[in-house]
Parts: sequence; C-alpha cells; structure tokens
Amino acid sequence: MLKLTNPMINFLRNLQLLFATAILIATSIAFVLEIAHMVNIKSVALPDLLLLFIYLEVIGMVTSYWRTQTIRLTYPLFIAITALSRLIILQQKDSLDPSALIYESGAILFLAIAIVILKFRRSKFLGIKLDRDEL
Repeated sequence: MLKLTNPMINFLRNLQLLFATAILIATSIAFVLEIAHMVNIKSVALPDLLLLFIYLEVIGMVTSYWRTQTIRLTYPLFIAITALSRLIILQQKDSLDPSALIYESGAILFLAIAIVILKFRRSKFLGIKLDRDEL
C-alpha cells in the first residue's frame, strides 16, 4: 500500500481546500445569477426555489468541509433528493411515462431510507461505535 509523506498530505489537503473554495465561489455566483434572473423576469417558481435550495446545500456542504475537513455523507444525499424533486416538477406531465415517475419517486424513497440508516448508525440504542475514519 502506498504511504503518503507528510508534505504530500499537506499538498493534497491544500489542493482540496483550493477546490472547495472554487466550488464555493462558483456556487455563490450561480446563486446570485439565479436571484437576478428571478428579479428580471419578475417571477418565482417552485423549480427556481428548489434550485436555490440545491445551491444552499452545496454551500452548506463546503462550509462543513472547511470546518471539519470531512464531508458528511448526508449532504450529497439531500442534494440528490432535492435534484430529483426538481426533475419531477420540471417534467412535462402530459408526455411523461408513468414508470419514470415511479422510478424517480422510488429513488427519492431509497435516498431517504439511506439517510435514516446513516442517522441511526450513530444511535446509542444500537450500541454501534464508529471511529472518525469509518465515516
């Protein structure tokens, strides 16, 4: 197994923080542009709000990463649930195959169950103790 040296670990950590900063800046710009778009067209629709929630969740994930130097597994799952919800809302209902809606709804249910499982794995009732490296 390849063992990383301390300078290499520091370099990779700094590279991760640089990329996290780039993601934060790009997401913030996209958030402001979406707000400007809604102001220009003088309309706010549910898909626009869900897109803003996706941006907020990405910003929250980057903020959490900066604070703890780890990414909680639930953030990407919440982002995926919001994105699937937005997809369902944006689809044309008259030309939509009903099975696609069932698959997308099933994916949301599957992701929600995964979040519940991830939350319960740290439960004192289950008696499972995880190290930080096992996240």
